[in-house]
Formats: sequence, structure tokens, C-alpha cells
Amino acid sequence: MRIGMALNYSGGFKETVAELADYEKAGLDIVFVAEAYSFDAVSQLGYIAARTERLQIASGILPIYSRTPALLAMTAAGLDYVSDGRFTLGLGASGPQVIEGFHGVPYTAPLGRTREVIEICRQVWRRERLTYEGSHYTVPLPAGQGTGLGKPLKLINHPVRDRIPVVIAAIGPKNVELSAELAEGWEPIFYVPEKAADVWGASLAAGKAKRDPALGELDVIAQAALAIGDDVSGWLELGRPMAALYIGGMGAKGKNFYNDLARRYGYEKEAEQIQNLYLDGKKDEAAALVPHELLEKMSLIGSEGHVRDRLQAMRESGVTTVNVAPLANTHEERVRLIEKVGELAS
Repeated sequence: MRIGMALNYSGGFKETVAELADYEKAGLDIVFVAEAYSFDAVSQLGYIAARTERLQIASGILPIYSRTPALLAMTAAGLDYVSDGRFTLGLGASGPQVIEGFHGVPYTAPLGRTREVIEICRQVWRRERLTYEGSHYTVPLPAGQGTGLGKPLKLINHPVRDRIPVVIAAIGPKNVELSAELAEGWEPIFYVPEKAADVWGASLAAGKAKRDPALGELDVIAQAALAIGDDVSGWLELGRPMAALYIGGMGAKGKNFYNDLARRYGYEKEAEQIQNLYLDGKKDEAAALVPHELLEKMSLIGSEGHVRDRLQAMRESGVTTVNVAPLANTHEERVRLIEKVGELAS
């Protein structure tokens, strides 16, 4: 089981990257950089590539709507080049609030667009002349559109790898099925190992049945807050505001993927109450209603024995990479957490 870590996109980036060398020495395998409506992830990933040696780097995630498929391919190839083959392209659809509200692009056909983006990226990385006719992307631009001067081109540079790993962030049934069919990795949010088979098992099985064996086994990347000790349960409370934000505020009534997931986990009543309160501006009240069981089951917070058991539950459910958020008062303690979780996961 690989050990990963996501970097916070809301501040302190340079300070965090300065500490990455310690995490790298402690055994951290991969670091993910998010791109919400914050600084772009690409410049930060290039900065990390220059400051690390062994650490794998990944976008977590680049939205498929904010760049053309060819630019996504070029960007991934460039990051793979400057990192000497250490880059993973994390992709996702994001949501209509960000895509339409910040980028001003219609949030349409996320499933079909994801498939076509991946197919185009792999064509670019193979240095084929780019010709693609899909439902959402046609390259070159067809006759009757634009100037008519477009012609098939291939990437000038030779990529370090002609197949850069692709990870899809997905929780909806069809998107999860697509991930299992087409991507090297799948990254769900709010992962509860005991619920995974019931919620996603059928989708994963359907996707794997169509999977190209050349892709290898699906890398399942679960996220979890991490604190190890006899008196660390208080760290669980830090997860409440974010869980409430996603379950209650990341979308509208009837259009919130994270609220849907909480309902599929069996928290229908709580999900509805959290959303109602959050959309009414009562964020603290919404956070208070996030089920303690949910916070506990999707975290690695507790005694060493408890964390070992939770890691085993993740492994048995199919997790191959655990993306942790180490919680402690000092940098040195957080580094020790990475060392310890690596030992427990080995």
C-alpha cells in the first residue's frame, strides 16, 4: 500500500514544500496538488518536481473543462519531463458551481468528455498525428468551423513516457465504472471501506470487465485524516467543517454528488438536514450534524492497533494507495506519523 499526501491549496504552500524533503525521507510515496478555484496546480507541481528527487507527484485534480484535451496532454507530458517520469495526471469533472461559476463554461456531459479527454491525451503521448472525432471534441476543427486552416499535428517533443498514469476522481456510479474501465487509478472522496462494495462494487465490476489488461490493476486511492496515539480522538472534530461543506454546500438541492454519497452510505436523514442548514447559512449547526461514525470510519485516527485495523480494512476493500492528512502539533510529529503509517501499511 502506497502512502500519499495532499497539499493544502489555501495557503502556506512554499512552507509546506520546504518540508516535503522530510516527508520524502520518511517514506512518503506520492503527493497530490489540488486545483479548485485557487492557484493553478501545474506551476506548483513543477515547483515540487524541482525540490524533490524520488517522490511521485500528481494533480488532484485538474478539471477537464478548464483546458483543452490537447493542452491537458501537453501539460502532463511537460510535468512528466521535468520530474523525470514521476507525474500522474489526476482528472475530474469538478462541479457546476466551479465550472460555470468560475470558468464560465457549460457543465455538460462530464462522463463523455472524460472518456474523450483520456483518449486524446494518450494519442498525443504516443506522438500520433492528432485526429479525433468524438461527440464532444473534434480535432482538427472540422470544415465549416474556424478558418479551415487546421491540420493534424503531433507533439514536437518526445515524452518521457508514452502512457502517463491517469487517475479519475469519481463517486457517481457511471463515473466510477468509467474509471475502472479506462484509467490507471480511481480516487473517491469520503471513502468508507465497509461501505465500498455496496456503494461501488457493481460499478467497479462493470468497468473492470471492459478494462484493457495493459492498464494493469486499478490503483484505488482513498483519503484519510491520520493521527496515532492513545488520546487523539479530538482530531476527528477537524473533519466536521469540510464534511459539512461538501455534503451541504458543494452543489444545490438535487445536484450535490457528495450529498448523494452520504445518502448512499445510509445517512439520508443527516444528509438532508446538513444540506438544509448549510444552504441556510447555518454552517456550524450543519457541521454538528455530521455523523461521528462517518468521521471515524473514513479516518485513520486512534491507537496504533486501531489504525492498523483500519488500514487492513482499507486493504481488504481494495485500497492500494492511502492519501493521508497527518494531524499533529509540530512538523516533526507529522513526519513521524508518515513513518509510522508506512510501517503499519507495509
